[in-house]
Amino acid sequence: MPAADLLLLAVSIAGISFSAPLISATAAPALAIACWRNVMSVGVLGPYALLRHRSELRGIGRRELLLAVAAGVLLAAHFALWMPSLRMTSVASATALVTTTPLWAILIMRLTGHRAPRLVWLGTATAFAGVLVLTGVDLGLSTRALLGDGLALAAGLAAAGYMLLGAEVRRTVSTTAYTLVCYTTTALVLLALCLATGTRLSGWSATAWWQIGLLMVVAQLLGHSLSNRVVRTLGASVTSTAILLETPGATLIAALWLRQLPPAASWPALLLILAGLGLVIRGERR
Repeated sequence: MPAADLLLLAVSIAGISFSAPLISATAAPALAIACWRNVMSVGVLGPYALLRHRSELRGIGRRELLLAVAAGVLLAAHFALWMPSLRMTSVASATALVTTTPLWAILIMRLTGHRAPRLVWLGTATAFAGVLVLTGVDLGLSTRALLGDGLALAAGLAAAGYMLLGAEVRRTVSTTAYTLVCYTTTALVLLALCLATGTRLSGWSATAWWQIGLLMVVAQLLGHSLSNRVVRTLGASVTSTAILLETPGATLIAALWLRQLPPAASWPALLLILAGLGLVIRGERR
């Protein structure tokens, strides 16, 4: 596997890890934050894509266009399901369940005829065990908590579909063209959801807007976009498993920035996640 792409994946995970701490620190509705980060991303990517990739955008095939739009819808579903789950169940449960993304991805690949090596299954399970160690997942017994658990689980499934569709589109479409179509779709779907639910889209402090802009840069452009860049060479299983590193990454950032000290299980959990990712990479090489 290209060392440069592994480095880009590391930068991507670092960017995504800023997402939860920034959202926690931003005084704005979570659904509106998700909408604006995508709207801003389109505003940044749009002019460059139209200037440098106009011919490619015009020539995107019908199949690739539909897949990119579908990926955008799934990414919007991921945001829309994940955000409310944090208000309905414990953070530990929501975090652990949403990071079932690599398990869903491998299962979907198996159902579509792509048999994953045993090392990939073993590595994914090991990495997910690390997440459970870190979060101390505790499924709630109340109806509201169980509904929140279900939303977080569905958010993980939506993220897996988004990752797999992106990997397929990226076979023939550049990162810039794909992300522009995907993020535009996501922004429109989230905007419609905000309007339908009466979510406030403005009226916040300058600090909140600055934080949303920072979230767009680090989590969206560096995070999701770089994941879309490397999924073509590293594969969906490696890329989705590496996203499990978001949990310890976000924990470290929250400790340094928000003074939320990480639990004692952080280091053993990180080692488990890294060991699992190493097994997945070895399995994909065979």
